[in-house]
Amino acid sequence: MRIHAVIISIFLVIGLSSCATAPTPTQEQQGMVIGGILGGVLGSTVGGGRGRVWAAAVGTLIGAIAGGSIGKRLDEADRLKTGHTLETVRTGVSSEWVNPDTGYHYAVTPTRTYNADGGSPCREFTIESEIGGKTEEVYGTACRQADGSWKIQS
Repeated sequence: MRIHAVIISIFLVIGLSSCATAPTPTQEQQGMVIGGILGGVLGSTVGGGRGRVWAAAVGTLIGAIAGGSIGKRLDEADRLKTGHTLETVRTGVSSEWVNPDTGYHYAVTPTRTYNADGGSPCREFTIESEIGGKTEEVYGTACRQADGSWKIQS
């Protein structure tokens, strides 16, 4: 039953993110997908039977909203700092900053490093943000592109 809940969650996230018309997903859309998948997986571990399916669906929606919120609020300077963190900071070590324009606080922590099939480095990470007194956390994976930038994969 758990795998069904995860599959339903993934389809809900894809449905939410497919409403966009831009060819390249925005940070908000990427955050929604990441948050939705994680919320669905976490929700699928709650309850039993039909309650588990509903918990997965609710978890997907909550995760998509939280992830989209973080992605939307990351401005260009924050994206550059996140990329710099993925490029230079050791696994398990956090890099924190406060955006002077928005006052938002971010902490990015690389949690795992590996090479993708094509040989480019990829890193799993968490982004914890404090925005308006509320703390949100998103998990994701990014891989280094040929131009040296980091692109979120999931």
